[in-house]
Amino acid sequence: MNANIDTTLQFSGLKSGKYEFSYVLDGNFFERFENEELRDGKVDFAINLEKNERLLLINFTFQGTVKSTCDRCLGEIEIPVEGEQTLYVKFSDTETSEDENVIFLPEDAYQIDLAQWMYEYVAVSLPMQKIHPEGQCDPEMLKYITNEAIDEAEETGNDDVVNILPDGETDPRWNALKQLLEK
Repeated sequence: MNANIDTTLQFSGLKSGKYEFSYVLDGNFFERFENEELRDGKVDFAINLEKNERLLLINFTFQGTVKSTCDRCLGEIEIPVEGEQTLYVKFSDTETSEDENVIFLPEDAYQIDLAQWMYEYVAVSLPMQKIHPEGQCDPEMLKYITNEAIDEAEETGNDDVVNILPDGETDPRWNALKQLLEK
């Protein structure tokens, strides 16, 4: 898919009724938004448009996978995403809406770019914690967040992991963390 996927939906000239459109979003699409948390993937979108005289009802259904960063080991992780959302488009030159699912377009509008909504719907569908399944995180990175790394750093005097104070004592903040890890 090219970097300039056309997500613009032209509704002028369409008669009142129902219409279906489909899009495949890939890494080039996600790169346009410059978000490190959501940088690549393949997501299929099915768009159902119901056009009335004064209202557009746009139903988004999507499914696919996106690439992000594991919160635990900082490695790349593929996350399945799916969802359904509805956007109501009303025509008015003066009204605004506080509802994120309702937007107003000027009376003379003839098209709408769906890219921002597609991106946001995928982003919102991501889990709060993006973590590899147990046993799939990078073991080299995991050693830096375990008791083993803290003990090793204290033994070797390596203050890259544990902040050693000038008098040789460990920063008390690390002691509190170590106590939590020992539980």
